[in-house]
Amino acid sequence: MYNTRDILETITMIQDENLDIRTVTMGISLLSCIDSDIDVACKKVYDKIVTMASNLVPVCEQIEKELGIPIINKRIAVTPIAMLASACQTHKIVKFALTLEKAAAAVGVNYIGGYSALVQKGFAYGDYALIESIPEALSLTEHVCASVNIGSTKAGINMDAVAMMGKIIKKAAQATADKNCMGAAKIVVLCNAPEDNPFMAGAFHGVGEPDCVINVGVSGPGVVRAAIAKSEGLDITGIADLIKRTAFKITRMGQLVAREASKRLGVPFGIVDLSLAPTPAVGDSVAHILEEMGLEVCGACGTTAALAMLNDAVKKGGVMASSHVGGLSGAFIPVSEDAGMIAAAKCGALSIEKLEAMTAVCSVGLDMINIPGDTPDEVISAIIADEAAIGMVNSKTTAVRVIPAIGKKVGEELSFGGLFGSAPVMKVSTASPKKFIQRGGRIPAPLQSLKN
Repeated sequence: MYNTRDILETITMIQDENLDIRTVTMGISLLSCIDSDIDVACKKVYDKIVTMASNLVPVCEQIEKELGIPIINKRIAVTPIAMLASACQTHKIVKFALTLEKAAAAVGVNYIGGYSALVQKGFAYGDYALIESIPEALSLTEHVCASVNIGSTKAGINMDAVAMMGKIIKKAAQATADKNCMGAAKIVVLCNAPEDNPFMAGAFHGVGEPDCVINVGVSGPGVVRAAIAKSEGLDITGIADLIKRTAFKITRMGQLVAREASKRLGVPFGIVDLSLAPTPAVGDSVAHILEEMGLEVCGACGTTAALAMLNDAVKKGGVMASSHVGGLSGAFIPVSEDAGMIAAAKCGALSIEKLEAMTAVCSVGLDMINIPGDTPDEVISAIIADEAAIGMVNSKTTAVRVIPAIGKKVGEELSFGGLFGSAPVMKVSTASPKKFIQRGGRIPAPLQSLKN
């Protein structure tokens, strides 16, 4: 039996507090599409994606209509394309990106992720070709997202890959300068990348996953903020308990949608990602949750502690509401996609250095941050290295998605539109890490990696 109070509460969350399912992501294995002839491989890739995902969007729309639950994005994640590229006797692998774009358009999804390479311990054949092709691939496509995993707690950090990615991000921004540098906004560089992440741009279908699977990402920052606002007089322990109960309710909705999508598509249910994913919409902000706890503005002293508590409470509450939890599961802090973060960055309360400290206790990392267009490649690489080190040492996923705003300087604004939002260009340290980055090699795995 459904509780009437719970139903009414959920309706209020959806109508007034921006509650939604951020994404239903279908993971598809392309290992069966490997072929030494790239044209044959691309045909197999297109046919498999269109066959497996043909009903994804209609089924999600049907669930939205029947349950009254908004599903904002319908997405696909595929096997890292570098694995397919390694079998092809060519370095001109942009054909794979064009094939993914064609398939995404055919089935009507918002984004397709998996133009990816996993190089945490070194480069396999095909990895170089894929990474070098990313700027061109993203300039020629609208729906394709790219990711590169350059480190892990088990492997350490591949500094050669780190140096390479600083250049690639800059080239991607330059190649799409006439499109607000959107190429760089669709690249994420990861450490400890999960194989079942439903969120872009870091989604790919891991080799340990089923042939096809449904993963769901929930949202709900506005619901958490509203719950805290309605509960005056609670101490920090009381707020943590309140967030846990709220996260349970949010995740329960995600579990319902995941199971329905799985059943109707005839595809196994994978995981629910608990991450609180904000949007530029007013009232749908992680920063505003922290401010509701008592901070004058996000970025003030105490922000990292408040975020750590929020992240922990979200996980504790959400894990009880779903049979399988995975992905990233915490709280996202993308600057351009969060109204509160945008405001904090504009008024100078939030710096890249403070954001880096915050990433040690929350999901992902330095996300959707605009930096000056003339930022040197090696500085971008050093930002990646710093963030990867946090992930490696703390056995957590961290990532960098920075956008060199070509032609813009600190304080100017770069707008992407939609969920990507807009944000001011933030100041980056001008002290040079060039010699450190040019050394290359690999940062060894930390001692805590020896758990066998």
